[in-house]
Amino acid sequence: MKKILLSLGAAFLLAAGAQAQTSWGAKAGLNFPKLNASGNGVTESTDASTNFYVTGYASIPAAANFAIQPGLSLQGKGGKIDDVKTNLMYLEIPVNAVYYIPTGYTGSVFIGAGPYAALGLSGKVKGGGQSYDINFGSADDEVNRFDWGFNFLAGYKLTNGFLVNAGYGLGLGNLNNVGSGNLRNGVFSAGVGFEF
Repeated sequence: MKKILLSLGAAFLLAAGAQAQTSWGAKAGLNFPKLNASGNGVTESTDASTNFYVTGYASIPAAANFAIQPGLSLQGKGGKIDDVKTNLMYLEIPVNAVYYIPTGYTGSVFIGAGPYAALGLSGKVKGGGQSYDINFGSADDEVNRFDWGFNFLAGYKLTNGFLVNAGYGLGLGNLNNVGSGNLRNGVFSAGVGFEF
């Protein structure tokens, strides 16, 4: 996992060096995360909760209508069951490949995908009038700090730089440290942004 984080970080730094061609952007919006559990032939998911994200990124042209977009993102994840809500906050490094489809003078439709690596910063469970912190680590009563997976995104970017977007983050890292069961993040998102 450390190698993945280092590789994604190196890609971000290399991309940042190409400032002559690079544009910069920021996005923010709502996350609708779930926790997906599987084990012993059974798969279950929590209900979606509501959280947020804030992302800064570089957009590096790689070919006509095609860009590589490394970034740095604060991502709220988690899920809920009845009145019990789990909040997990991550620092995420995404590297997306984005293709633009021009729609005339107004802007472009875009679609993209790419890997991400994330580091858990904080966590909390609230419900029934009680609240407790989630600890990250490798012990049985802790949550794995590292997450990784793939992002998928689509949206529309106006020629002035304003954009609207939606996406899904497919978590592949197992957050569970106990037994053979798996616990993974899954996050739908929607938001707005601006590219300079």
